Amino acid sequence: MEQLVQIVIFGASGDLAVRKLVPALLALARKDAANLQLVGIARRPFTDEAFRAGLRERLDPEEREAFAAFAHRVHYVQGDAGADLGPLSSRLDELAGGAPAGRLFYLSLKPDLFVPALENLGRSGLLQGEPWRRVIIEKPFGHDLASARALNGTLHQVAREEQIYRIDHYLGKETVQNLFAFRFNNAIFEPLWNRRHIELVQITVAEELGVEKGRAGYYDEVGALRDMVQNHMLQILALIAMEPPSSLDPETLRDQKVAALKALRFPATDPAVRARYAAGTAEGRPVPGYLQEEGVGPDSAAETFVALRAEVANWRWGGVPFLLRHGKRMPKRFTEVKVQFRVPPIQLFDGCGGTPSADGLECQLRPNHLTLSIQPREAMSLGFGVKVPGPGMVMAPAELAFDYRDRFGASTAPAYERLLLDAIHGDPSLFLRNDEVEAAWSAVDAIRSQPLLEYPAGSWGPPEADRLFHGCEGGWSRG
Repeated sequence: MEQLVQIVIFGASGDLAVRKLVPALLALARKDAANLQLVGIARRPFTDEAFRAGLRERLDPEEREAFAAFAHRVHYVQGDAGADLGPLSSRLDELAGGAPAGRLFYLSLKPDLFVPALENLGRSGLLQGEPWRRVIIEKPFGHDLASARALNGTLHQVAREEQIYRIDHYLGKETVQNLFAFRFNNAIFEPLWNRRHIELVQITVAEELGVEKGRAGYYDEVGALRDMVQNHMLQILALIAMEPPSSLDPETLRDQKVAALKALRFPATDPAVRARYAAGTAEGRPVPGYLQEEGVGPDSAAETFVALRAEVANWRWGGVPFLLRHGKRMPKRFTEVKVQFRVPPIQLFDGCGGTPSADGLECQLRPNHLTLSIQPREAMSLGFGVKVPGPGMVMAPAELAFDYRDRFGASTAPAYERLLLDAIHGDPSLFLRNDEVEAAWSAVDAIRSQPLLEYPAGSWGPPEADRLFHGCEGGWSRG
C-alpha cells in the first residue's frame, strides 16, 4: 500500500463501524500506518479529539494500543448523508495527501440512506478524480428485485460499475474462499463434482440467538430470507455450483457465479418453508417468542426460519437438490456445507442399512460425505466407511478431518480486513456485481409467498422442513 489512502466511513459512529470496520483498518494500519487515513462522517457534533476518544472507549481492550498509535490519522467531519458534502470534500483535500490520495467511501448506513448518500457523492464530485475513487455498499442491496434494480440504476448514474464494491462479508471468510480453492486445486474432487457422483448438497446457517437487542427494528423489515438466504447463502451456493473459470480474472469469476444463480430453479409445489420461533427454551432457560421480543410489532410477518429446496438446472447439476436452511433460536450455532455423495449401485456389506424413509423405503446408509465447516469451527471432514474388526464384513463410519487452527496455529484474519484490502487494491473478485445481485433477488422473490409457520425456540425448526428431503435422501445436518 505505497499510495496514501483515505478511508471515509459514512455512519462512523454506528455499531458496524466500531465493531468491524475500525478493527479491520487497525489491522491493515499495523502493516502500513503511514499510508492510511480514516475519516468518519456522522450527524453528531464531534471534534477530531472527541471522535477518537469515543472510538477508543468502544474498542476491545486488546485493540486500544494499536488505536493509540494510529489515532493521529483518524479525523471527523460532521455531516448528513443527505446534505451538502462540501465540508467533507474540503477536509479531505486539506489532509495529508489531499486530492491525489486514493479514496474509498464506505456507506455504513441504513438502507434508506443509500440513495441520498450516493446522489450527494455524485453531485459533490467526490467519486471523480485520480488516482482512484471507489464506494463500498453494505447489504441489503434492495428488498426485492425491483428495488435492487432501482438501486443499481442510481449507482450507475453516479459511478462506473468498476468503482462499485457491494460487500458481503461472508465472501471474506477464509473457509468460504477455500470452497473455491478446494474445488479447483484438487484433482481428486473436481471430477466428482457433478450429478453423476453427488446426490445432494445442503447448506445450513443455524443460530442460537434470537433477535439481538436493538436489532429487531431492522430484522423485522427483512426477515431470515432477505437477511441471510438472498445474500450469504446464495453466495455459498454459487461457489459450490459454478463452472470452472478459465482464469482468476475477477470478471471471469463473477461471470460463472452469475450463471449458476441464473440457473437456480424451485419445485412447482412446496419449494420452501417459512416459520418464526415461538416461546421455548434456550441454553436451559425460558425465552420469549419472536412476537414478544422488544421492538417487534404484534402484526409482524417476518420469518426467523427458512428452508428451501432448489436445483441448478444445467448439465453439471441437473436433478441434484440443493437444500438450504437458516434459523434463529436453534439448539446449536454452526454454518456448514455438506456434500452427500451417491451410494454404490449394489450393497455388498452388512451394517450399511439405514432407517426407513418417510415414505417407507428401506434406505442404504450414505457413508460418503464432504463437510465444510465455516463457523464457529473452520474445518473440513471427509466421511467414509471402514470395516469393523472381527468376523464378517460389518461397516462403520469414519472420517478424515482438517482444522484451520490445528494446521496453521491461529485463527484466520477477519473477513472485513481481507475485503477492505481488496477494495483498496481494486480487486473486485470477492464483491458482488450488479447482475449477480439481481439474479439472487430474482430467485428469492419466487419463494417469498409461502405461509408462515411456528416452531418452539430451542428446536430444529418446524417438522414441515424435513419434508423437503425426498425418499432416501436423508435429513438435515445437526452440525
